[in-house]
Amino acid sequence: MVTRLIMPLVAVGALLLVAGTATAAEEKLNVEYSADQVIEAEDGAMKGRIFYTPTKERREMNQGGQNMIMITRHDKKVAWTVMPEEHMYMEMAMKPSADKDKTDMSAYKIEQTPVGQEMLNGVNMNKSKIIMTHSSGSKMGGFMWMTKEGIMAKIDAISVEKGSKDRFKMEQTNIKVGKQPADLFELPRGVEKMDMGGMGMEMMKGMMGR
Repeated sequence: MVTRLIMPLVAVGALLLVAGTATAAEEKLNVEYSADQVIEAEDGAMKGRIFYTPTKERREMNQGGQNMIMITRHDKKVAWTVMPEEHMYMEMAMKPSADKDKTDMSAYKIEQTPVGQEMLNGVNMNKSKIIMTHSSGSKMGGFMWMTKEGIMAKIDAISVEKGSKDRFKMEQTNIKVGKQPADLFELPRGVEKMDMGGMGMEMMKGMMGR
């Protein structure tokens, strides 16, 4: 049972880093939207959908044939990882930490340089060069494309840490700006909380190379 539940978390590390980058880029974004999303990392690709508001996010993913939903409630300072087929979820409090990990955007120095406009999937986008330097010394650099509303539509970057390089890409298509249903950001009915103690957090840290 536990093995099946853990398997979908293998690619979450890359997702969290990309999501954190998007959050940093969209920190002043006041619109709501939904979009299809593809994330590609060195160890594979993951498809899903995102539903976004300034205070709430929902990401639906399928990895290895298993579905997973990540709901982030910035307004409640809590994040839920839901395994629908198992009717279970994990809860993690969003608390600032003195030991800043790779998903904590406040630990990064971010340099963003506009390079002009470019068409992407038939839409005129603002293209920028981005360099992110973590307090630990690791770096990430590449390009990102944003809509006129400030939504990140694509990022293509390379991260460098301890001499190793990893490339990852994220692209959002079928972007639809508009109010999102409130129930998308609530726990589904019939799911039970999974008590794993510190195991879930340790898994996350392990995936992020800590």
